[in-house]
Amino acid sequence: MTFALATANEILLTVGQRLRLQRLAQGLPQRELAQMAGLSLGALRKLESSGQCSLETVVRVVQSLGLVNELEHLFVLKRQSIAQMERAELATQRQRAPRRKRP
Repeated sequence: MTFALATANEILLTVGQRLRLQRLAQGLPQRELAQMAGLSLGALRKLESSGQCSLETVVRVVQSLGLVNELEHLFVLKRQSIAQMERAELATQRQRAPRRKRP
């Protein structure tokens, strides 16, 4: 699935399914993974079935599955051109977003 054209719910569902596949590939029952992650069984089931959960729940499951390195590259500011590098540098220095001009 390409996330660029997906809805938020489709992305959540896909993430939940991918985590379920990772759990199954490691041969872990839901109950065991839930205990490892410090979650209720219901919270894990809801994550795997619908993707609906808190960010903390996702992080706990990812850590318990040994996939924390997969999170390393999320939302890292990419610098591809000189102009983008300059904007990225300014973004790291700026504390607030610029105000929009009123018509």
